[in-house]
Amino acid sequence: MTAVAKPPHNRKLGLLEVSLTKQRLKPKWGTALDWVRDDIEKIIIDSGFLTEASFSWVTIAIRYGLKDDEQPGYQSINKKFGDLPLSIEVDTNRLIDASIDELKLIFGRAVLTALIHAGHKFERPVDALEEKLISLN
Repeated sequence: MTAVAKPPHNRKLGLLEVSLTKQRLKPKWGTALDWVRDDIEKIIIDSGFLTEASFSWVTIAIRYGLKDDEQPGYQSINKKFGDLPLSIEVDTNRLIDASIDELKLIFGRAVLTALIHAGHKFERPVDALEEKLISLN
């Protein structure tokens, strides 16, 4: 088996923000994403999601658009850095007046939805991620 490339850091989950509308990004959106990343990254590590996977970490581009995606978009595994790049769209209209706690729920659901879908596709353990998603609903 070929060795999987490693990132130049110790993160197992990277979250990015991309705006598809003219709405400006708000600082509290990034703050909520940081919290979600740290919370869900621990689940990824503890559940063995990355153990013997064909990727060493996951990046998810949160796309601020006009709808909520039910499944993520996929790109090829990055051969240089070893990440599985995913993207998922979130309806910006729900974010504009949301509190930090509401943002954590919205982003948490989107990130978990993307990871669970990818987990099924790549035959990774997703029970802990599914339990977390249920707890957010």
